[in-house]
Amino acid sequence: MRGHTVYCMAKAALEMMTLSLARELAPQVRVNGVSPGAILWPEQDPDDQDRQDILRRVALGTLGRPQDIADAVAYLALDAPYVTGQVLAVDGGRSLYM
Repeated sequence: MRGHTVYCMAKAALEMMTLSLARELAPQVRVNGVSPGAILWPEQDPDDQDRQDILRRVALGTLGRPQDIADAVAYLALDAPYVTGQVLAVDGGRSLYM
């Protein structure tokens, strides 16, 4: 992502840390990550142009909600006992356009 070098480096480091810790801490601890996409928090209110720019890059055509991230975390914590070392993209398909 042009102009976001440090952000991209940090995301890559978090993914590798997830993989490394999952291997190191298994089988006692499961380690997974969640990679959120275009999520609008309650205090954010983009103008219509910004919203449309974001939506053009989201396959599902809608912005995510904080609850979408919470649901993903709950799934990994409570309903996925055989999942470890994964980074779940909760982005409405936005990563398909990168």
